[in-house]
Amino acid sequence: MNKFLKLVRVEFKRIFSNDVLLAIFFGAPILYGFLFGYVYQQAKVVDLPIVIIDQDRSPTTDKIIDAFGDNEGLLVSDVRYSAGDIIAEMPTKQYAAVITLPSNFEADVFQKRHPEIRVDLNMANILNANTASVNIQSVLMTLNAGMEIEALKKQGLHPAQAFSSYESFKINFNKLYNSTGNYVTFMLPGLLGAIMQQIIFLAMALVFSRDFEDGYFGKLIRESKSSLYHIALKATPFLLMLPLIWMAVGLFFPYFNIAANVFNFPMLVLVTLLTLASMAIGMLFSIAIPSQLKATELLMVISTPAFILSGFTWPTMAIPSAITNIAQFIPLTQFLSGFRKVAFYGGNLSSIKSEIGMLSLIAIVSFVFMVILLQIKIHRFEKKSKTTIEGIES
Repeated sequence: MNKFLKLVRVEFKRIFSNDVLLAIFFGAPILYGFLFGYVYQQAKVVDLPIVIIDQDRSPTTDKIIDAFGDNEGLLVSDVRYSAGDIIAEMPTKQYAAVITLPSNFEADVFQKRHPEIRVDLNMANILNANTASVNIQSVLMTLNAGMEIEALKKQGLHPAQAFSSYESFKINFNKLYNSTGNYVTFMLPGLLGAIMQQIIFLAMALVFSRDFEDGYFGKLIRESKSSLYHIALKATPFLLMLPLIWMAVGLFFPYFNIAANVFNFPMLVLVTLLTLASMAIGMLFSIAIPSQLKATELLMVISTPAFILSGFTWPTMAIPSAITNIAQFIPLTQFLSGFRKVAFYGGNLSSIKSEIGMLSLIAIVSFVFMVILLQIKIHRFEKKSKTTIEGIES
């Protein structure tokens, strides 16, 4: 045991002697957590620039323009009386929408000719376009209803009758699980999970490949011929440090006022299994590929698209089944699926049974392959060493 603890201290020294590993392992979660948190801190998209082309110049169109100006999601950048060359302006102005109020609009409204307001949406940014569309529809539908009710009142109907004649039924939307539409609550948890998987992958990719490259692996084999011994030796420093990093990451939730229940036992199980599965995959690559650069490059191939493939932001039913089937074997996919069930829906362990099972399977299969492959490498190294010694003696 004393020998094992001594070697663990050596492992810590080797970890802390690698500036790149330290920067990634300790710096990335904190730096990216603050960076992404502040990027989405505004919580929702506001002040999207729009242009209004008022070809009618009437009191009614003035009222419409004022209504758009009062909407927090939209910013009336310009009101003009002809379109001009808006296409030429788009590269610099990047208007979210162009709204055209046609000539004779007010007269057509009063004479029940149902004039048409044209809305041209800029679809280059889907999020901005959807947000602009919702806000524009909200303004125009409110105004449309108001105008219809006013027309009925002018026909002699009592205000209450006019209102009930226009409104055939009521609609009541009740928003659940992130009721404010807070973008920090939506995006940051998924990004933090992706960052943690990536730093674990990159850190573990170096543990054995570095030893293969600098010859330290041979010194370790003289201490023990057991692959389990060496895996425990390499994993111990990270198993001691990773809980501290996870705790630091968890503090981003209260810091950015993210309404998600993350400090509970089911979440602890998910975090633990994501850590173990990611460590097992990272160490397996580190053993299979005796090059730090190649091991990290191949793990990046897995890690880079993981967030997109996880279904956290883009629904999995819209992704081809062949791709989603592959994504099921990436730890982050299972973690984020379980995260949403626990943090937002208040689920318990039974709610995430499938995610727990899949993460456990990934960790166990990777661990078994890791043990077998490392034992083979130890055996080959021993055989090669004996051959070399016999060659020298002869």
